[in-house]
Amino acid sequence: MSPRYSATTSSLEVDSQHLSCEGLYGCFWGMEHIRLPKAEDVVWLCPRRSTVGTLYLTATHSIFVEGETQVRSETWVLHSLVCRLEKQANTSAGWPLLIHCKNFQVLHFVFPQEQDCVDIQASLQRLSRPEQYEELYCFSYKPNTDEEERQEEWAFLNLKAEYRRLGIPNSLWKSSAVNHNYKVSHTYPSELYVPESATPQVIVGSSKFRSRGRFPTLSYYCKDSHAAICRSSQPLSGFSARCLEDEQLLEAIRRSNPRSDFMYVVDTRPKLNAIANRAAGKGYENEDHYSNIKFQFISIENIHVMRNSQQKMLDVCERRTPSVGDFLEALESSGWLKHIKAVLDAGVFVAKAISEEGASVLVHCSDGWDRTAQVCSVACVLLEPYYRTLKGLMVLIEREWVSFGHKFSHRCNHLDGDSKEVSPVMDQFLECVWQLTEQFPCAFEYNERFLLAIHHHTYACQYGNFVGNNQRERLELGLQDKTLSLWKHLWENRCDYINPLYRADNCQSQGVLRPSTAPYCFKFWSGLYNRFDRGIHPRQSVEDYLMAVREETLQLEEQLASHKEQIEKLENQRGWSGAVDEGPCLLWAPAAAGFMALANTPQDYTRGFIAGSPCQQSSPGDGLIFPPLQNHSEQESGIVDVNFNMHL
Repeated sequence: MSPRYSATTSSLEVDSQHLSCEGLYGCFWGMEHIRLPKAEDVVWLCPRRSTVGTLYLTATHSIFVEGETQVRSETWVLHSLVCRLEKQANTSAGWPLLIHCKNFQVLHFVFPQEQDCVDIQASLQRLSRPEQYEELYCFSYKPNTDEEERQEEWAFLNLKAEYRRLGIPNSLWKSSAVNHNYKVSHTYPSELYVPESATPQVIVGSSKFRSRGRFPTLSYYCKDSHAAICRSSQPLSGFSARCLEDEQLLEAIRRSNPRSDFMYVVDTRPKLNAIANRAAGKGYENEDHYSNIKFQFISIENIHVMRNSQQKMLDVCERRTPSVGDFLEALESSGWLKHIKAVLDAGVFVAKAISEEGASVLVHCSDGWDRTAQVCSVACVLLEPYYRTLKGLMVLIEREWVSFGHKFSHRCNHLDGDSKEVSPVMDQFLECVWQLTEQFPCAFEYNERFLLAIHHHTYACQYGNFVGNNQRERLELGLQDKTLSLWKHLWENRCDYINPLYRADNCQSQGVLRPSTAPYCFKFWSGLYNRFDRGIHPRQSVEDYLMAVREETLQLEEQLASHKEQIEKLENQRGWSGAVDEGPCLLWAPAAAGFMALANTPQDYTRGFIAGSPCQQSSPGDGLIFPPLQNHSEQESGIVDVNFNMHL
């Protein structure tokens, strides 16, 4: 039995059978790094309780088995999730060790013997920092899957099919094999889409003028307006250099949109950073050299600023009992939400250019694999309802992040390397999506659990999708032959990730989203950063409540069908018939005023929303009594068609 990921607890849950099947001392590469395979009488300190148990180390997991409960309770933590170990000064209780994880779990253990603490720390220090890809968990994770199933999993998402869905190739855009065998840019995918008029000579010439050879290429295409989002890296322009082929390629992109006589070039860096890069021979496009472009700086800070900002925010989250004032002040000083706003603002700018002005946009940062991926992805979520579905978000991440060469191994610290390369770039994109789900609760097919599951597996390395820095590296590693794909796993468990408020045919789920980016609209994502804090008991969310009601409704309907079947059998056996009293049919639909006539805005989801619990308990035996429905049509309801027919 393989470990099972639980989206509700974000931990690995297994039973004792798995513990015995895998074996605590299995034959894995990491066993030689384990100084102490088992430490007994270890105290696990939690905010509201502490428990004593045994801590086991395997080649892939740390396993804490509680010893004070009758039912065997185990907590599994992947070594690949461990990012920092902190040995604190000894206390009267023993020698403390804090294990900080990349999914923001903090484990506080106290060992009775100092040597045990030292040995566990040294073992985890090595096990959590693999030196080569073959040491990652995905290469040893072997559930009962045959080769045919493995290939089917990797074929679940097809980017060629996604481009066909977008209407590509067509008379304006074509597939190009110029990067076949990654000879033009080793960080780009082998197949790219470029303007129909772009020749291989123009593309190669442009690549030599762009950092890392990442020339402008198609990211997203709008069939209705012919406007396109393209992406690239910064030009190597310095103070005065120019490239005729690069200018021709941008002009070809502009002409591929016959409905607009100009295009935007969006540099996602702060202007001062871009100017500083010019001194190193890089820089940004000069409007004097490129015809019919409108240049726009959008200030998103670099990976180092983002890393430091998140750490400051996490330091606030890990405080034991901060006051409300201290927490808010520290959160503000970290600047984290300001950076989330900057990414979302950039995505809004690009989406408006496409949807309102019908203009194509070229997006780039320095090398085109961090801020560029964020902005293009956020813009796509805003523009297209498909990317607000379960499979659509998978396709978007596969295209904009995996295929276009986001440096997952460096940014997520999969291997022991330069700590300055680590940065929460993917975290920020997922948080931007979460912020949008908070503003538009009916527009997304997936719920928060889906985003948490993707975040967990970005770092866990249980599947091969996010291993490596680009397509070429993944091909050389043979990931599709040696590891499993995450996307099929998430799809098979999609029932856990469905948003009960979502209706695909509702007007609020269609069209372009126009979020508010006012500072007061941004929330702290406690579901991500504090989900392991056992001392927090938040009120049940509306989403969780609806999921519970839906599950109970399905169970009652199954019971009703079973009873009807039994009654029908009795009627046939005894030769009598009678009307079956099915009981009252209760219909519940939370109603909220506000009709979205022209655009999706947050106000369309919040005006008149009914507060409080959607149902109340009457006298015993009466079951659930729902509040009377207001006389609203579907268009007038803020949450449409969330109806549950309950036969009691």
